[in-house]
Amino acid sequence: MTVVVGVDGSGRTRRLDEIAASAGRTTVRVTPATGADLAVLLEQARVDGALVLVDDAHQLSIETVRSLTVAARAGVTMALARRPTIDSAELADLDGVVAGQGPVEQLGPLPPTALAALVEAAVGRPATPEQVTALQTASAGLAAIAVEIAADPDGTPPTLVARLQRRFAGPGRDLAGLAAILALGLDLADEAVCTAAGLKPAEAATGMRSLRDAGLLTPDGERLIPAVARAVLVELPPTERRRLHETVARALLATDADPVRAAEQLRAARARNPTAADVYRRAADRLRFTDPGSALTWYDDALDAGAEPSTVAAGRAEAATLLGMPVDLDGPVEAPADAGRVALVAGAAAAYDGRAGRAAEALLGADPPGPVLAVPALMVTGQPAAARSAATGSAPLPVRRLAEAALAMADPQAALPLLIEAAEGFERTPPQVAVPDPPHAIGALIAVAAGDCATAEHLLERAVASGCGGPVALDRHRTLLAWVRMRTGRYDSALAELRRLAGVALPGRERLVYAGLTAGIARRSGDIAQLRAAWSVAEPVLARRAVDLSQLEVVEELLVAAARLRQHQRIAPVLADLDAILDRLGRPAAWTVSVEWIRLQIAVVDEDPLTAEATAARLGSLDPAGFRQQAQCRAAARWSAALRGDVDPDAVLTDAAALVAAELPWESSRLIGQAAVRTTDAAAARRLLERARELSRPDPVPDETAPGSSHGGLSDREVEVARLVLAGRTHREIGTQLFLSPKTVEHHVARIRGKLGATTRAEMIATLRSLLPEEP
Repeated sequence: MTVVVGVDGSGRTRRLDEIAASAGRTTVRVTPATGADLAVLLEQARVDGALVLVDDAHQLSIETVRSLTVAARAGVTMALARRPTIDSAELADLDGVVAGQGPVEQLGPLPPTALAALVEAAVGRPATPEQVTALQTASAGLAAIAVEIAADPDGTPPTLVARLQRRFAGPGRDLAGLAAILALGLDLADEAVCTAAGLKPAEAATGMRSLRDAGLLTPDGERLIPAVARAVLVELPPTERRRLHETVARALLATDADPVRAAEQLRAARARNPTAADVYRRAADRLRFTDPGSALTWYDDALDAGAEPSTVAAGRAEAATLLGMPVDLDGPVEAPADAGRVALVAGAAAAYDGRAGRAAEALLGADPPGPVLAVPALMVTGQPAAARSAATGSAPLPVRRLAEAALAMADPQAALPLLIEAAEGFERTPPQVAVPDPPHAIGALIAVAAGDCATAEHLLERAVASGCGGPVALDRHRTLLAWVRMRTGRYDSALAELRRLAGVALPGRERLVYAGLTAGIARRSGDIAQLRAAWSVAEPVLARRAVDLSQLEVVEELLVAAARLRQHQRIAPVLADLDAILDRLGRPAAWTVSVEWIRLQIAVVDEDPLTAEATAARLGSLDPAGFRQQAQCRAAARWSAALRGDVDPDAVLTDAAALVAAELPWESSRLIGQAAVRTTDAAAARRLLERARELSRPDPVPDETAPGSSHGGLSDREVEVARLVLAGRTHREIGTQLFLSPKTVEHHVARIRGKLGATTRAEMIATLRSLLPEEP
């Protein structure tokens, strides 16, 4: 006794034939076509000891099944083949008798070897592994389907289409709608499938079993076999296929499914009606903070389908802002709630433009969480009382954490742990609002102020990896990451970022950072042309008088560049604005040190010992808690003394080492270099210059050609000196830039003139211009 179980097309009949061939006895076959002579056949089988082969037992009449059961109990040997589903008590009884006396064989997908044989038989040559894999995927390993498509696994043979037509034209025609829905290949919930097919859950379950038994579903019973799905869809005219997509979309809406999935079906149906417009808008609203680019596309579809512009204005503004696109904030909106959303966007847009004061003003007038989002902007513009009041408003927990951290910004070391916590909260639960500045960016700036650049990098790397704040924040985080690395002496990131952003239209805040990166690289390499280029970008932004404490580090770089270019008219107003912010905050020590440090750096560039001395005295009167600020205060006194010619080499090296520990290696090398060129002790000068070179990094400019190849025989060092000579630098300035004594620079210039054969300085300059064209 044997029971063979398998779906249609799995090879049940072939397996019965194999059993008959190996039985070694007479066989009698019973099929649904067997008529009134069944009793005679069974009696003959009993007498002769024949094996009765029962094919398609699920299609036999009840009377036939009962007769077979009686015969089986009487000792007639049977091999029975049926579908997986037992749909009658009589068939269950027969199956139990046969199975109780022998094995049950379950036919499954064909193994790769069998599929390879099918392909070889169809195409007349051995199958490649790729062909077998393609056939396995398209047929799900079902024998009948594999035979149909063996020659072309990606095609749809007419014989398969005809077989499906016959299947659905008969008793299974009520399954055609269900099969068509499954053919779309969507991952639909059961409820949505039932609604789309117009079936009750029990009816849908029965239909799925029927499709499985018919050999149309994959082994998991969830999807149509790919080749079958293609054959179902190929018969649908375009209008019917669009109707099918719209039916699925309406079912998704009726079952409260994801509107994005419903919108995708309506788009496939090319639906353009009020229902479709509403679904497209809802899909856009769902995606506006997580995928703003796709959201804008859905908003466009909504407008094309007839949506009123006022119904999508707020959402479009939110998505466009996160993409860094220009936003029309004056258009009509549908409801007061939408006006509140637009006000939040206005605040974020102002922050992106580098206008923290305007951002705070807009956010304070917006609905929640606007006032709480305004707290960081209020603090960096010197409005602590308003910030404390705004922080009591309603907002999601991550936004409240950011506000709490911002209130502590007067002390960078105290604020940093709170900002790290806020950043982690934003990653876990991103707020559904355009944030003026993510906590990762604010945290990085505060970390730098605290002398903790490692934490700044970590926060910014996490922000880039997580996409926190949307696409517009990506540029923010990347530029700040390059900035932090440049400040710590690693220029490769800054150079890569400058190349990436070349020609990109940036909002005002990022234009300032871009200019700061350019100026920083130029100042560290002595490239005056690049410094002027940076200033041309920065000057219009600084002219707006919209600086705040969050921009302080970048502003320092730009004001020092302004001093180097003798653009002093821009320096005093910016410093006055920063002083006013400090006054309103009660002049916190950490930030006061930072502003006075800018004045010191400007005095060093101007070689103004009186201003440096006055600035150092003010710094000396402060008592900052932060290690970085303490190092700056000590270094200021040492720098002021060096400008007066008072150099204590040991003290200079000690204070310079503190600057390195405070993540200010460039400033440390400059302090040592300034002291070296001013000391009258030759041994001390050599010692200081050696240390300055150790702290410096290679100039971030393209590699020069090998010595002697195209620079008139000049060495790499001579090329460096020559370029600075062409830039109009004095011997002392060149020495400070390259950590050489003025006398050494003089010797280099003399050797350059000799190698070029120039008899006068003017002749040397003219020759150098022909040998060393201006760098881009």
